[in-house]
Amino acid sequence: MAPPSFEASNAIIYLTYGSFLLCGTGIAWRMRKQPKDDFLNSNGTQTAFPLALNFIASALGSGILFSYPELATIAGVQGMLIYAFSSALPMLIFGFLGPVIRRKCPEGFVLTEWTKQRYGTLTMLYLSVMTLVTLFLYMVSELSAIGQVVTALTGLDGLPVIIVQCVITTIYTSVGGFKISFLTDVVQGIMVLGLVIIAAITIGVETDIDASLVGPSGLTEPSLLGWQVMYILPVAIFTNDFFLSQFWLRTFASKTDKDLKIGTSMATVALLCILTLVGSTGLIAAWSGAWPGDPPQAGAIAFFLLLESLPSWVVGIVLVMVVTLSTAAFDSLQSAMVSSASNDLFRNRLNIWVIRGLVVLIIIPVVVLALEAPSILQIYLISDLLSAATVPVLCVGLSHYFYFWRGFEVVVGGLGGILTVFIFGTIYYGDAQMGADLLLVRQGLYSEDWAVFGAFVAAPVGGFIWAFLALGLRLSIQFILAKVRGHRFDALDRPIEARYAPGTVVEHQTFPTGDSGKFF
Repeated sequence: MAPPSFEASNAIIYLTYGSFLLCGTGIAWRMRKQPKDDFLNSNGTQTAFPLALNFIASALGSGILFSYPELATIAGVQGMLIYAFSSALPMLIFGFLGPVIRRKCPEGFVLTEWTKQRYGTLTMLYLSVMTLVTLFLYMVSELSAIGQVVTALTGLDGLPVIIVQCVITTIYTSVGGFKISFLTDVVQGIMVLGLVIIAAITIGVETDIDASLVGPSGLTEPSLLGWQVMYILPVAIFTNDFFLSQFWLRTFASKTDKDLKIGTSMATVALLCILTLVGSTGLIAAWSGAWPGDPPQAGAIAFFLLLESLPSWVVGIVLVMVVTLSTAAFDSLQSAMVSSASNDLFRNRLNIWVIRGLVVLIIIPVVVLALEAPSILQIYLISDLLSAATVPVLCVGLSHYFYFWRGFEVVVGGLGGILTVFIFGTIYYGDAQMGADLLLVRQGLYSEDWAVFGAFVAAPVGGFIWAFLALGLRLSIQFILAKVRGHRFDALDRPIEARYAPGTVVEHQTFPTGDSGKFF
């Protein structure tokens, strides 16, 4: 690779950032007098195509250039396809589960609002903390990724790029809020699609595959890790997407349920294609001889090793794509964190200027941690374990059969699932310290044992075990108290909403036809 010169690299990076700054602040200035509600959400305003572009832009980030090619170099075609499908298909959750949540919380704009309605304030605060921690970790990983990518592509110091990206996204996000993030993501989504197509065609034309390397590489054969990630990745990504408020904000922003279903379906197809193409660069790098290199290099940089054989103008296109990906992902995370914190912790009572100040303040610890961040994939896996323990027990409350399920069970189950991972790790390794390290996935996803697989089994299974133990404890205490006080035991009585069909009138109350109690 003949990387662009120092001057050309800086020009490409900062002109791209400058264009986003002008675009974002220009739109934000015209909307500066918008009500606070419009700053936090855009409920019921968006059609299918802009929604699709937003889901695409929000789901991607510069970290995909490390993680997807890396898995391809380790688990081959099998692992790459599983990763791509596992990342793309969860978008359909928001298209088909989203309408249910929207009907139950028409005034809400994040999942925690439904949680408050279904389980109460304490459970909502528990989920909110988990959500904010996840968003914070994703912000750290995105800044860490953009710094590493810029250094790998150009040799430049990544710190100035990190700071400039934070300043630019903070300026237009603090002025315009979620609506600006949505509009800029439309532009960035179109750019990403175009740049990915150009990059894919260029790599395909300019790279020569050595057929003699395909068979010996073993990347077309199934592997133990490939079979393990067939379970790990769907569980990790499916549950973790529930914690990402940027997706729920866009779910509530859809004008109709039809727009939402069409938009998420389009996004799913596009994401599947993009992530498969990105992951394939790991295979191409191996089969063209670019990876592992001499001396052998980590699979995480397979994409960048592949670029070494391509002209510098290709690197320039990839550089624009990377900046676009990272900016789109980061401003979505910023606006999601502000909207979630304002709604969950302050019930939207804060002055809009205080909210804007919070946007600025949160960036400081994010930048500090991004400079010291470990593996990007490790950051994702930590948040994935948290969600794998909590989301399954949370979703039990969607079923009308579990009308008796309460917030106590959700909180105990979620925390119990995390504790179960520690217990499993301690037993598996025979060492409590290594059990604690498993909570932080210190060995990464690609260890040659069953520890990570076991952790992602222990989290949801342990969550359910602890939740049902909590249910038994709660019902037992309520039964004893009812007997002691001489009251009827009513803890298992069905709520009124779950007893009657839509349209039934009970004491002058008509239950709406759109919500029959099928989900409660």
